[in-house]
Amino acid sequence: MSDLLLSFQGSQDAGLSAQLLSEVSGRDDEQTEARAEKITCPVCRRETQVPDGGLQSLSSSFFLSSLVDEVKQQEAVLGDASAPTATCDCGEGKEVIWRCLDCSDNLCQECRKAHERVKSTKDHRIISLGDWHKSKIPPAEHSKPITRMCTIHHDHPLCFFCDTCDTLICSMCAALGHRSAEHNFLNIDDLIRSFRSEVENILQKFEKSRQHFKSTEKSIQHARNRLQKKLAQARSDIDAKAEAEITKIRNKAKLLTDKVNEIGQERVSKYEKALTHNHEQMERADQTIAAVNDLMSQADDFELLELKPKVMHNLEFQELKCEPANYGLSFIGVRFQDVVSDADLGEVCVSEKWQLKEEFGKRGTGDEEFDFATAVACFRNGDIVVTDTILKRLSLFSSTGQYKTSVAQGDAKHQLEAPFGAAMTHDDLLFVTDKKKVKVFDNELQFVREFTPSADDADGQSESYLTGVAVDSQRVAVADRGRKLISVHNLDGSLISSISNSMVDYYLAISNFGCLVFANFEGQSFFCVNFEGKEMFSVKTFVNGKAAKPAGVLCDDDETIYVVVHPGKREDSEVQRYDSNGALVATVAQGCSIR
Repeated sequence: MSDLLLSFQGSQDAGLSAQLLSEVSGRDDEQTEARAEKITCPVCRRETQVPDGGLQSLSSSFFLSSLVDEVKQQEAVLGDASAPTATCDCGEGKEVIWRCLDCSDNLCQECRKAHERVKSTKDHRIISLGDWHKSKIPPAEHSKPITRMCTIHHDHPLCFFCDTCDTLICSMCAALGHRSAEHNFLNIDDLIRSFRSEVENILQKFEKSRQHFKSTEKSIQHARNRLQKKLAQARSDIDAKAEAEITKIRNKAKLLTDKVNEIGQERVSKYEKALTHNHEQMERADQTIAAVNDLMSQADDFELLELKPKVMHNLEFQELKCEPANYGLSFIGVRFQDVVSDADLGEVCVSEKWQLKEEFGKRGTGDEEFDFATAVACFRNGDIVVTDTILKRLSLFSSTGQYKTSVAQGDAKHQLEAPFGAAMTHDDLLFVTDKKKVKVFDNELQFVREFTPSADDADGQSESYLTGVAVDSQRVAVADRGRKLISVHNLDGSLISSISNSMVDYYLAISNFGCLVFANFEGQSFFCVNFEGKEMFSVKTFVNGKAAKPAGVLCDDDETIYVVVHPGKREDSEVQRYDSNGALVATVAQGCSIR
């Protein structure tokens, strides 16, 4: 075997000669002579006839040549430092006991103590020489490449992995015990790179899945929070409806009671009049009877005869006019209707469904007509304001669409040149973008103030063109399509921050989860950024699987994002609802016609 090792380190042909010698040694001469003309291939283990030219005439094995080159390269790289010497590196001839993994020094007991005292080396990892031989290296990451030595060929590093045997091998193992064709081995560095790449790909899938679960968790929480708000709103609406219906019933009861009282008073009055009339008639008869009786009892015969004509005249019988008892007027009652059971108070809606409530206006240039209605906002009293970018006007309508007034056109403060976006605060302040300015009006479209979000145009700087505007309780955000930025201001117009983004376009909204949401029409996307400009997410918009253009965004109080999109034909536009993470929840309205 030693002959074979020496020959392998020398050359391929010499190795084959040594192999041949080792195979025939120890055998009798007859066997030697019989087999001297054949050799066994070190790779496939098949017997091969030795040609007349001897071993030198055999074809070269490039596999073995590469292994020889690998061994030489390993020895050149590692040199004497790759294998621990018998004595300490201090040069005093002391026995080596320890090995430093960080600086690859061989240490005696005294040098180890010194190694641990020095500040620059006290944190180095030191293991026993025996463990180092056995490759029992701690599983921590190392700043230097780790070389493990073969447990069979102690002076050769492990450089291959035999996939067939599932074990690490050195170059000598590859040439000897694993040289047959069924052994498939790979370079350790290539294997590790492949393994790390595979692990990295799997980890990326796990991370993607984790992010999906995280996003889904947020979506579920958003849906749950929205449900809680909707439940509270539904309960409040039911109570309000019940009170309203109770009020209606009480009002109807009062009307019915008033009618009963009116009829009753009228009939009681009739009965009172009849009683009074009859009492008067009875008193008159009583008076006549009493007067005649007094005369008959007190007057003598001659006086009676003299008064006979008068007495008889008073006694002439006249039928008394007596009011009869009208029992018909004595009845009154109420026939009730079953108000409660005739119709339910309401119906529970378990799914959201939008329906067109009202529509007003038509194509044209009149007061109640539009050419390109761009932005819509509502005052608390229900009045509606609409900007028209073609007609360049801002108009005010009642809640039923009746025209009220409009802002005069012009470049004066109280006028508008080319209004685009409109947004309303909770206290009825209307913010309108007008070229380079933002103007503020009250609920009667009276001018309040104005401010300029961007500085004056400078050389090399794009011209400012303000489009979308959005407000919350404290801030107003303005989209500058010309300069591709969003400026955030206090409600008085003072600047808070400015966010640059190449996708800034026409439409903008402020969410109550602390973000700005804006759409890019031609980019067929909408974006969400925080107030520092960091993108939280971006979403491509689709209708029936086809890319669609967003033509408006709105953020609801429950963190829902609504986006108006159309796939090319504006009459096929629809309203889509997204959660606060940008996930599509549902399409809430279809067949909307958008100019």
